Amino acid sequence: MVKNAATLGRSGVHDFVLLRASAIVLASYVLFLVGYLVLTPELTFATWQSLFSGTAMKVYTLLALVAVLVHGWIGLWQVLTDYIKPVGLRAFLQFAINLVLLAYLFAGVVILWGV
Repeated sequence: MVKNAATLGRSGVHDFVLLRASAIVLASYVLFLVGYLVLTPELTFATWQSLFSGTAMKVYTLLALVAVLVHGWIGLWQVLTDYIKPVGLRAFLQFAINLVLLAYLFAGVVILWGV
């Protein structure tokens, strides 16, 4: 088995499962938010804030943020390894992308738990 520090999973099968699991989490989160927007008659700041002030919603949103991180990390790693052949450029792009994804996660946590 080939080990690569840039992959999130331990193998191709593990990456496959992580991608599908994160996609399911993200799809359920989007469907929930769309359902909430459709079923809420008047969307105000107060209703939006009350939705995100509950612990269950914070945990669900945090799970969705982690799913975005996992999905982006593995998906972009696969794209970069397929299309960017120079090793130095690929390593730099992977590092930059992972840094951005972690910054998104950090910003999301700060924003989410600050509500």
